[in-house]
Amino acid sequence: MIKMAHFDAPEPLLPDLIDRQSRWLGEKPAMICDDLIWSWQTFGQRLRHCAARLRGSGVQPGDRVVVVMDNGPEMLESLFGVIRAGACVVPLNVSVSAEAMAAMIDDCEASAVIVSASYLDALAPAKHPQVRLWLAAAEAPTRLLEVPWRDYANWLGAPVDVALQREIEHYQVAPDALCNIIYSSGTTGVPKGITHNHRRRIDWARSIALALRYDSRAITLCPIGLYSNISWVSMLSTFVVGGTLVIERRFEPERVWRAIETRGISHGSLVPIIVQRLLESPLFGKTDMRSLRALMCCGSPLPLPIKQRALRDFGCAFIELYGLTEGVITTLDPEDAEGREMSVGKPLPGTDIQLIDEFDHPVKSGETGEIVSRGHITMTGYYRRPAANAESTWIDSTGATWLRTGDIGRFDEQGYLFIVDRKKDMIISGGQNVYPADIESVAATHPSVAEIAVIGIKSAKWGETPYAIVVPRNGKVPGESLAIELREWINARVGRQQRVAGVALVDTLPRNPNGKILKRELRKTHAHLESHVA
Repeated sequence: MIKMAHFDAPEPLLPDLIDRQSRWLGEKPAMICDDLIWSWQTFGQRLRHCAARLRGSGVQPGDRVVVVMDNGPEMLESLFGVIRAGACVVPLNVSVSAEAMAAMIDDCEASAVIVSASYLDALAPAKHPQVRLWLAAAEAPTRLLEVPWRDYANWLGAPVDVALQREIEHYQVAPDALCNIIYSSGTTGVPKGITHNHRRRIDWARSIALALRYDSRAITLCPIGLYSNISWVSMLSTFVVGGTLVIERRFEPERVWRAIETRGISHGSLVPIIVQRLLESPLFGKTDMRSLRALMCCGSPLPLPIKQRALRDFGCAFIELYGLTEGVITTLDPEDAEGREMSVGKPLPGTDIQLIDEFDHPVKSGETGEIVSRGHITMTGYYRRPAANAESTWIDSTGATWLRTGDIGRFDEQGYLFIVDRKKDMIISGGQNVYPADIESVAATHPSVAEIAVIGIKSAKWGETPYAIVVPRNGKVPGESLAIELREWINARVGRQQRVAGVALVDTLPRNPNGKILKRELRKTHAHLESHVA
C-alpha cells in the first residue's frame, strides 16, 4: 500500500507569490517610477484593491481584460490587478493601428478595457458591445470623458465592500487558468494571441530568473513597453526574487545611464537597437556602471561587432537570449561566449530543442534545420486558433508534441545553438537556400554600415536574389558611389550565391517597438527594385 503524503504542498502561483512578498518584504521598495516609490506592502495592497474593484465592476475570473497603456505605475497596477482578480490580462502593443487594436479586442473577447488617456481616440466603444467596463487613466484630466468611459483614478479610489475584499484575499486562482494573452508582434503576418496559464507562467518566471542571475538584491530597469514579453522577463524575474522594479516611461539612452548610476541598477532586459544606442551614447563610460550585474538582450540577433563590444565593455554578465513568447528559450552565458560569440547558447534546464529538416525528420549532425522545442515553459496555445496550433506543432516518433519556431539553426560540436535565419526570410536563389543573416553579419563589419537588412527580390535569372538595405553611419554621404562600394565590398567576402544584386541606402529601417526589423515592410517598399535586377 502506498503511503500518501501527510502534508499538502500547494504550488504558489503568481498572485500567491506577490501576496507573500508583500507580507514578508514589507517596506522594501517593489516599484520605482520617477519620484514615486511603492513598497512591497503597498504594492500588494494596491493589487488586491484593484482586483476587488474589477470584481465589483463585473469582471469575473477567466474574463479577458485588455490593457493599452504607457509605461508607468498605473499600467503595472492594472496588469497585475487583473491577474490578482483571477482574470486574464491582455496587454496590447501601443504602436499598432486603431484597426489592429479593435481586431485584438474582439479576437480575445474582452469584457473590460483599460487605457492611457492618450489612446482614447484610437478606440470606439460602440464597436465592441461585449466590453462592459471602459477605463481611461491620465496624469491630469485633460477633457471630460464621454460615456461609457470612466476615469481610472476615480474608479479605483471608490471604497470596496468588506465582503468582496475578503473574497479577493482568499481567492485562489487555478493552475490551468489563463494568466495572460500576449499577441505576436506581427512581423510575419496577422498577430495571434499567445496564451500562458498560471502554472506555466510561474515556471517560466523561475527558470528565466535563475538563468539571468536574479536574486533578492536585484534592482531591475524596464525601459521597454510593459506590454512586451521582454519586459515580462524583467517584471516576473524581479517579483520571483523580491527585488525592485524601476520603470522608465520611455527609452532615452541618457536617461537610462543616469538611472543606472542613481538607482544602482543591477539587471535589465534590452533589445539590440537599445544596446547599440547605449554604447553610442556620449554618457557611456562617463557614468558609474559598477552596480550592473547582468544585462540580457533578445528580440533579434545582435550584430557581431555590437555583441563583442557589449561583452567587453558593459562590465557585467552580458547574456544573449534567444526565445519566442510561445515558449522556447536559450541563453549564452558570457563565460562560454569566447570563440562562439554568435551562438545563442543552450536551452534552459528542463527544456529541450532539436532541429528538423523540410521533411520533418531530425537532421544529421552538423546540418541546419528548423528549431523545435519542448518543455514546461511552452505556451498553452494560440487563443481560438486551432489551425495555427496545428501548424506550429511537430510530433516526434514517440508521439510527443514539439513547438515549431520557424527559425533555422545549427549546433556546433559542443551543442551550442547558432541561429541561421528566419525560415520565412530565407531566399531561394538558383535553387539554393540563402540566409540573409549570413550576409548581414558580414556587411555589418564595414565601417560605413550602421544598420543593415537583406531581403530577397525577384530575379528573372535566379528566381530570387539578395538585396541589401543599408543605413549609413553618421558622417557618411549617401550616394551611388557608396552603394557601389558597399556592394563590391560585401560580394568580395560572401559566397557566390550570397552576393547582393545591389545596395539601397535609407535613413531608417522599419522596426516594431522591440527593435525587430520588419522585413515584410522592406519587401513592399523596395518591390520596385525587381525591375532593375536580371
